[in-house]
Amino acid sequence: MPTGTTSEISTFKGQGRRLRADRIGVAGLLLSVVAASAPLMVTAGVMPTTYGTMGIVGQPLLFVILGAVLTLFSLGYAEMSRHVHNAGAFYAYIARGLGGTAGAAASVVALVAYSAMQFAIYGIFGFELSGLLDEHLGVRLGWWVPALAAVAVVGALGWLKIDLNAKVLGVLLLVECAMVVAFDVAAVGSPGPDGVSLHSFDPQTLTGAGLGTALSFTIASFVGFEQAAVYAEETSRPQVAVARVTFLAVGFVALFFALASWALSVAAGPSRITGLAGDEGPNLLFALSEDRFGAAFTDVMHLFYVTGMFAAMLSFHNVVARYAFAMGREGLLPAALGRTSRASGAPAYGSLLQSAVSLLAVAVFAVTDDGPHGDPTAPVQRLFTWMGNVGALGVILLMATASAAVIVFFVRRGAARAQAPRLVAAGAAGLILLVIVGYAVKDFDVLLGADPGSALRWILPGIVGAAVVLGLGYGLALKAVRPEVHARIGLGNEAFRLEEAAQAAAGTAGGPARPHGPTTQGKVSS
Repeated sequence: MPTGTTSEISTFKGQGRRLRADRIGVAGLLLSVVAASAPLMVTAGVMPTTYGTMGIVGQPLLFVILGAVLTLFSLGYAEMSRHVHNAGAFYAYIARGLGGTAGAAASVVALVAYSAMQFAIYGIFGFELSGLLDEHLGVRLGWWVPALAAVAVVGALGWLKIDLNAKVLGVLLLVECAMVVAFDVAAVGSPGPDGVSLHSFDPQTLTGAGLGTALSFTIASFVGFEQAAVYAEETSRPQVAVARVTFLAVGFVALFFALASWALSVAAGPSRITGLAGDEGPNLLFALSEDRFGAAFTDVMHLFYVTGMFAAMLSFHNVVARYAFAMGREGLLPAALGRTSRASGAPAYGSLLQSAVSLLAVAVFAVTDDGPHGDPTAPVQRLFTWMGNVGALGVILLMATASAAVIVFFVRRGAARAQAPRLVAAGAAGLILLVIVGYAVKDFDVLLGADPGSALRWILPGIVGAAVVLGLGYGLALKAVRPEVHARIGLGNEAFRLEEAAQAAAGTAGGPARPHGPTTQGKVSS
């Protein structure tokens, strides 16, 4: 391949060991990360739960507050993205700040958390699509049939190049956002019995026993904005694009969801929203939309509710595949996972692994589902609720740990004074995120809708705890048995540059070094 082309691989290990650069721009990257937030799924699913189950009328204000907290987090996180370009994102940042052992633990938590969130969406996707097929076509299928079909389609797209995925995500995302905005406008134009009220932005509406749980549940709606760093190696200017997309995604999600949740309260009336949400559940948005637009619009909205889930599944799949690729490249997972497809440059083998694991997860819940047709017990109450909350807890913990890593990273490099505002912001965000983690663990039974005495309230968050312990043990074992692997955790392609320099030095001392693969030129992302 001619030197200097945009698909040039900047590592002497050859093309198969690096993601191809210049594959995705700012617009495509923004679409990919916002798609993981699933705007229509959050509006129809998360918001009614926060209103009805937790009784928090001030949900719109909650989105504004958490948007500010995550902006503080992003000040340090985005600055880190200018210095470290690695598809391992969270675990790479944590390794560069807190060391390889902490990085190994973070890599295991990231795989578990993002995989769990993808599994969760497979469950609700299968249930909703099977319901639509039954209602409109008279086709009765178990929820697991469309769920398994989605695993196959997502796996195929994951094998292909990222710009195709960005186009798929973009079209689906834009349509569902347009439908939510249409509802927002209609709600304000035709408000409920309380009129156009700003009561849900009153701080007094945040009082109550459900606040801590609502914080945990609401912050899960933002998950996705932090994924921009995963694509750093595939952008043309990662030191600019990743930071820009991170801030744009946080701002967009906070504003979009604050307005959407406010529109729901206006359409129902602040005095009625909690009761109505409790009665209607996920049907709240569709019931209020049908009153204003009619059944045809609501049917189309329901369709894009399902396609929005598909977009989120695809987004999470891409992220997990890249984490697996980064871990394979650095020796944390089998080396075969650290190779890309020759045809597309995508992390194809990481994608295959994630497809296999997803297939297993859906199959386990399908086999254990003994409910009649149309009973959402397994796909929604178990697969979606259980795995969704486990994944959210893991990501929040990763964000809190990354905040600490950012501070240590810059302090150790003598940049504490220059980066002081960002480090203060990272510290404040990290502390708030840890408080939210505490609330999530303490009130996990509320998040699950389980009895306070249920063993699940400890077993499920224990999955994240087990991932931390397993990862720390793995990291310590690598440090003792394979110190060279431990030393390269979080370095990505920079490890190849150091290895090349070491081989060159050895060659100078003892004769010509034998090349490992095609030698290329270009700047290596660090």
